Amino acid sequence: MFKLTAVAAVFVAGLMGPAFAGEQYVDKTGLAVSGYDVVSYFGLAQSEVGQPQASPLPGNAAITATFNDATFAFATEANRAAFLSNPTAYVPQYDGHCAYGVAQGGKVPGNPTLWRIVDGKLYLNITKNVVGFWEEDIPGNLKKSETNWVGIEPTAASTSKIPDFSSVAPVSN
Repeated sequence: MFKLTAVAAVFVAGLMGPAFAGEQYVDKTGLAVSGYDVVSYFGLAQSEVGQPQASPLPGNAAITATFNDATFAFATEANRAAFLSNPTAYVPQYDGHCAYGVAQGGKVPGNPTLWRIVDGKLYLNITKNVVGFWEEDIPGNLKKSETNWVGIEPTAASTSKIPDFSSVAPVSN
């Protein structure tokens, strides 16, 4: 009985943990999340489901930190310090890949301007149309994503370009 309970606890803990650990998606900027400041998302008011989100702050190439083998840029030293104190609180889930794509069993890039924070975790999607599909059933899609991620996480990060998105370079050097 104890062995079964322990195995179940490990399984549940794995499902509730952060959904990252593989290779972070990095686009032509050479920075994670296309150079956007991941801490800045958590200071923005979220729009209602179905409405566009506010843009996060672009990072500064002179203010960076490395986590999960990727370089993240920040708008301020304070945001960098917050990140360094607890990186897992700020990094996008699924190593920056599209949450709906993962729900569908694939690993495609996440667009940093198409985001939502759910239960304190940052999720990205690839296109505005995909955001609509994902938002139709966020809890159901997250359940599918968590199940699928275990199998697709070890594959290499996507090398695809984000459709209809021009990477924003950090604001200054």
